[in-house]
Amino acid sequence: MASNTQPLAGLTENQRLGLRDVLLDVSQATGWSWELPVLLRDRCWLRLDRIRLSELVRYIPPDGRDEAPELMHYQQLIAQGIDPLLAQQNCWQEFGMEDCQRALNAYWQSRDRTNHGWSAQRYRHLISLYRDQIERGLPSVPMLILARRGTDEEHQIHWITRTTQAKDLVSIRPCQL
Repeated sequence: MASNTQPLAGLTENQRLGLRDVLLDVSQATGWSWELPVLLRDRCWLRLDRIRLSELVRYIPPDGRDEAPELMHYQQLIAQGIDPLLAQQNCWQEFGMEDCQRALNAYWQSRDRTNHGWSAQRYRHLISLYRDQIERGLPSVPMLILARRGTDEEHQIHWITRTTQAKDLVSIRPCQL
């Protein structure tokens, strides 16, 4: 996993001011909502886009193929010490041979191409953290720093908070919220 030690490096002055505005909007939100913003930073195109949380799965679909019920059931049987062939036969009886084969093929195909670490588990974790912070009254906005195409980098998540603002958001003048 490549790390991005300075996730705000290279942002324009207008983008930094936009981050401040997004944080102000979240600070004024009345509570948790799927309408809260998420920021997508594409370093290759020098873009910083604001989308609604509800749109995130459309922009960056999480890869949950390894969480298919057929595969999870198989893994549970193996963990219980059941012979792999018997576990496979059990899954065929439970889910059907075609569905098991489809889940397995989808799993192996997803292993051949990178999803930049954007799994269903990471997506759910982001949602959970975001909701928790909003409900605790700690305004923050997730910024996904997209991996460069054609690399094995992972998408990075950076949280824009009030402490971020004082240090990184505006280099021209401080902003008081």
